[in-house]
Amino acid sequence: MKIVPSPYAARLTRTPVVQHETAVDGVRASWWEYGLPGEGPALLLVHGFRGDHHGLEPVVAFLPGAHVVAPDLPGFGASEPLPGTHSIDGYAAWLARFAAEVGLGPETVVLGHSFGSIVVAKALADGLPAARAILVNPIAAPALAGPNAVGTRLASLYYAIGERLPERPGRALLDHPAIVRGAGAFLAKTKDRALRRWIHDQHDRYFSGYASRRVVLEAYTASVTHDVSEWRDALTLPVHLIAGEHDDITALADVQALAAALPDATIAVIRDVGHLIHYETPEQAAREVAAFAGIPAS
Repeated sequence: MKIVPSPYAARLTRTPVVQHETAVDGVRASWWEYGLPGEGPALLLVHGFRGDHHGLEPVVAFLPGAHVVAPDLPGFGASEPLPGTHSIDGYAAWLARFAAEVGLGPETVVLGHSFGSIVVAKALADGLPAARAILVNPIAAPALAGPNAVGTRLASLYYAIGERLPERPGRALLDHPAIVRGAGAFLAKTKDRALRRWIHDQHDRYFSGYASRRVVLEAYTASVTHDVSEWRDALTLPVHLIAGEHDDITALADVQALAAALPDATIAVIRDVGHLIHYETPEQAAREVAAFAGIPAS
């Protein structure tokens, strides 16, 4: 497979990066550390469904002075699966234990993208120590009631068929290149052909990087049966929501309603983008992150 160069690669090279492995309750977690510990808070990044730490690297590219910790969630990327169910409860508990294992304290700013926003919200509600939270493309309302409810139902059917088929054809369906490409084409809003090619390349390379069919099916169920609003009353720390104007997963109105319902929330809307803020408009996202978290940006 020919690799499409990242439009953000040159910027990312300014930031030192080290890969680490840490055992969390006996399960290997792979994580990446960008930058060096400094005077400001560490930024803990939690990626979205079927992705890994690579997805948020474009945002990191515009935060050259930040200290960033970015794990692969259990069962995705290079991290081993959980021994139990890959549920929101399981992921949230894992995130809290991971943060403790790598020495992140209450001054940490935690950021979740898409599915990661649900994991972060649940973890914070359960007591994850953090000073502030940033939710990018947050799942602010039930997915089955979102602007693309029909598409979500079709996706649920797709995953149900993938579960019922025997292992080999089921995995082949879940990883089918046409499905992967179709998802990227639907979510991308940019008219820049080169950027669209790179987004497709990212999905081709990482969208099927999960450990097993069980992992992706359990995580999908978790992603469509929960949303951030479930824990709105418990999210008493300052929260900054970064929304896409044309998000096909959660309507902008639902994100605005979540911002109004949270005890201490602000919201920024990035125009002319949908659910792929991290790929299409990472510089704007990084400016929002830096201003809210009090960390340097480019």
